[in-house]
Amino acid sequence: MTMNATSTPQTEQQKHLEPLTTVRTSAPKSRRRRIKIILGVTALTLAVAAGGGYLWLGATSDAKNLGVSDCNAVEPEITATPAGSATADDHRAVCGVLSAMKDAWARHDATAYGDLFTEDATYTTYVGTAYQGRRDIAEGHRALFGGFLKGTKLSDSWLSIRFYGPDTAVATSRGDTYEGGEPKAADLSKTQTYTLVRQADGAWRIAAFQNTKRQRVMERISFLFSPGTKPAAEK
Repeated sequence: MTMNATSTPQTEQQKHLEPLTTVRTSAPKSRRRRIKIILGVTALTLAVAAGGGYLWLGATSDAKNLGVSDCNAVEPEITATPAGSATADDHRAVCGVLSAMKDAWARHDATAYGDLFTEDATYTTYVGTAYQGRRDIAEGHRALFGGFLKGTKLSDSWLSIRFYGPDTAVATSRGDTYEGGEPKAADLSKTQTYTLVRQADGAWRIAAFQNTKRQRVMERISFLFSPGTKPAAEK
């Protein structure tokens, strides 16, 4: 005799257990989804807050001491030494060298640019590149004028000019390169120092140049957390 296979009917207990199993399985998944949403919202909120904070720091970090565009309008500080002291003619001569430097840059004339430096001049860029000597400076800028800096001009806003004796001057400016319209003094992104000396032929030339990129946000943070670091001219 052949027997037909029949399914075993579900008991009432099994019927009640199946929904419970489904609920227990889905509950952890639901909690994980909630945790992911919370973490995502938190991360987004922190990112927005950080971005807003960065923008605020940048917007409130304008320098107060902006200088003047005309080098000859700067009132020089003159310190006498046993060798004597600088004169008004020396001030005009130093400004003439700095003006000639801008003109040579605008023409992209690397030779004329290099001739404004002493034979053994040092030149440090804002990225830390160190040129040594007039020829090195000229050849480096010949490549720059044909590449990264092609079509650019120089803009300066002079902060100070100091003379030590009759033959040494230090000029400090805010400066930058630009294309198109000349930027405002507040938008110049670098601080630059020129040391000039009078040489045996009577001409003033640049013996050392230092270019530093102004980190606006980092400067602002420094002033906020350590107010004593703020220069007198910025208080």
